[in-house]
Amino acid sequence: MQNTEQLVQLFSAHFGEPASEITPLRAAGSNRHYYRLSTPQRRAIGVIGESNDENRSFVLLARHFFKQGLPTPEVYAATSDFSHYIQEDLGDLSLFQYIHKGVTTGHFSDEEKSMLFRTIEQLPSLQFRGAQGLDFSVCYPQPAFDRNTVLWDLNYFKYCFLKATGLPFLEPSLEKDFQRLADDLLAEDSDTFLYRDFQSRNVMITNGEPRFIDFQGGRRGPIHYDVASFVWQSRAAYPASLRQELTDCYLHALQSYRKTDTSRFRQTLSLFVFFRTLQVLGAYGFRGWFERKETFLSAIPATMRNLSDLLNQGVADHYPYLRSLLHDLATNFQQRQEWPPENVKKLTVTVYSFSFKKGIPTDDSGNGGGYVFDCRGMDNPGRYEPYKQITGLDRPVIEFLEQRGEITLFLQSVWQLLDRHVSDYLRRGFTSLTVCFGCTGGQHRSVYSAQHTAEHLASKFGIRIRLIHREQGISKTLNP
Repeated sequence: MQNTEQLVQLFSAHFGEPASEITPLRAAGSNRHYYRLSTPQRRAIGVIGESNDENRSFVLLARHFFKQGLPTPEVYAATSDFSHYIQEDLGDLSLFQYIHKGVTTGHFSDEEKSMLFRTIEQLPSLQFRGAQGLDFSVCYPQPAFDRNTVLWDLNYFKYCFLKATGLPFLEPSLEKDFQRLADDLLAEDSDTFLYRDFQSRNVMITNGEPRFIDFQGGRRGPIHYDVASFVWQSRAAYPASLRQELTDCYLHALQSYRKTDTSRFRQTLSLFVFFRTLQVLGAYGFRGWFERKETFLSAIPATMRNLSDLLNQGVADHYPYLRSLLHDLATNFQQRQEWPPENVKKLTVTVYSFSFKKGIPTDDSGNGGGYVFDCRGMDNPGRYEPYKQITGLDRPVIEFLEQRGEITLFLQSVWQLLDRHVSDYLRRGFTSLTVCFGCTGGQHRSVYSAQHTAEHLASKFGIRIRLIHREQGISKTLNP
């Protein structure tokens, strides 16, 4: 569990009483940590995020939307650096859960459809009223949907999904079609708010009404993007007739804010559905194949089916090389039993424990670099008689270190750094990384740290780990 002390302080300062219970909440695809803080009379959701800039964007956007009377959570309080904040508790029922039976069976009840319609008819108010008076400079990581955004997302698909499949392609030809697609997507200017991740998991049902969360990636941008995200969400798998009805519902609500040529809107929408599908495949490839998150892995087949449907509809005909490549990709996917191919997991991380007295281990991969972490700042079990003849692999030493808590906080910081580094290495196709933990004798603190780090990386990323406790003469491999 993360350090929740600051959340407790925010709760007490806002409500005038301390929280009597703190419960961790599961976040399916997020790197943020959520907690429910409560007393018998009050509840709030506490959030600890890895990116203070991203947290700041959410807090400032939420405060603006709340003032606009939009159905978003109220942020009660935040730390000055935005690392921690507490917000209104909207309950535990998401729209995705609400429509679960329809998603599972493919037959949506009138009640499920009604909630879907009530949700999407609120979208124009978020897009137009949300943009009124909004300082878009607070948006993270950038204020507007522009050419860079389009190309980043297309390259996300290229590097995290397409290349991982091993399908050969010509970079110049693909880049030419990417540029043409960007031109078409950016053909119309927009002064509206783009939610960016408008989908059923980011809608909570509170007192029978939809409320909206996780808009921290929003920015100024075209209205079509959010409709594509919601209506063509792969994991929801709405039938074509329901997609038509949801689009009609949105267009009806849109007329209160902007008179729209519906035929032209639908034509542009199909282009954004195509673009969004490629972006989603990039995200699923990275979060699923590389980070081994089952939520994303399970969504890839449905997204590939969406892509095949779009190709059959001729959406990509204006981009001949990309269309041909995606056709080969879809065909290849249908013929494969397991994805991704083996080449997606070439990275090996070598984790050492060692004694500084005997020198820092050398990187035998020939690449150089990597990390060396110094564990000597923590209390040394080797100074105490009961632990002198055992190591950081033995239960008494483990309990000694964990009871003091120093090593837990130390490794939390180390893993936050390593997780980002390993993710980058996987994305870029690198093959080796060395991580070393040193202490005085290479027996207790460094052994504990290396062992737990190796297990953490193997579990989270499903990659090959070489674990070497140098001074103990122990060497083993943790395979995916």
